Amino acid sequence: MNDSMRENLSYFGLYMKLFKAKKNVVPEHISFGEDKEQYFLYYEPEKVISDKIFLWVHGGGWNAGSPKFFDFVGQAMAGFGYRVISLGYRLSPKNKYPCQIEDVCMGYNAAIKYLQSKNIDISKIVVSGPSAGAHLTSILVYNESIRERMNVDISNVIGYVGVGGPYSFKVKHTLAINMLLNQLFAKDFNRDEGDPCLLMNKSEIPMLLIQSEHDGLINYSCAEDFKKNALLLGNKCELYSVEDKKNTHSWYTAGMFLEKREENKALNKLLSWMENL
Repeated sequence: MNDSMRENLSYFGLYMKLFKAKKNVVPEHISFGEDKEQYFLYYEPEKVISDKIFLWVHGGGWNAGSPKFFDFVGQAMAGFGYRVISLGYRLSPKNKYPCQIEDVCMGYNAAIKYLQSKNIDISKIVVSGPSAGAHLTSILVYNESIRERMNVDISNVIGYVGVGGPYSFKVKHTLAINMLLNQLFAKDFNRDEGDPCLLMNKSEIPMLLIQSEHDGLINYSCAEDFKKNALLLGNKCELYSVEDKKNTHSWYTAGMFLEKREENKALNKLLSWMENL
């Protein structure tokens, strides 16, 4: 069975786990724009174990998903003792790029202001995102021009974790990704302006890329290209290849947060990497 078919067949098992996910924390809902999709959820753990804040931007092909839908991610990370910001953005195809990255920038600024209002230490932020969220967060962290235009200061970001990201547009993509990109960008838009590989600048922020060679949706060479560009610039980058048996796109980009640390190697890698920052 090929990986694309395995990915399509994985959804039933994922939803079964999703419906059983525990909800121990009631997140706070904070809007940062007039659109209903411009909001973030803040999770305060029952017991704060880490002084790092996990700022996460959801995936969903740029055209689906929300912080509310991915509540289980915030619940899981809060369960590990992290304060969590789960950030949303306007979706395609109604909203064309670059409004998604603009929302991520606006949301980041709003989240920082919100955390400061609660007198929370913001000196150690780890930015992360899966799939479309990895695309957007990689641009947020590693492109200076968009941050300058949106007046974003990421001096408190100490690490970046991208999971299953489409970081390069020059590689051969699946039909599904090509369709999603056609929805994301206007017909006459220069896609180089949304290509993380081409937009990457030199940075002191280390990155962990978690990617599967059996993704079924995103070509593994996306992460390889991103790592190559990072190293050429002198940026610290580690590429971790998913070893779990459940290694198709949705399972490791989102499903890992529905499993226990000791049973999911990718989740354990993410947590261990953050702990060692």
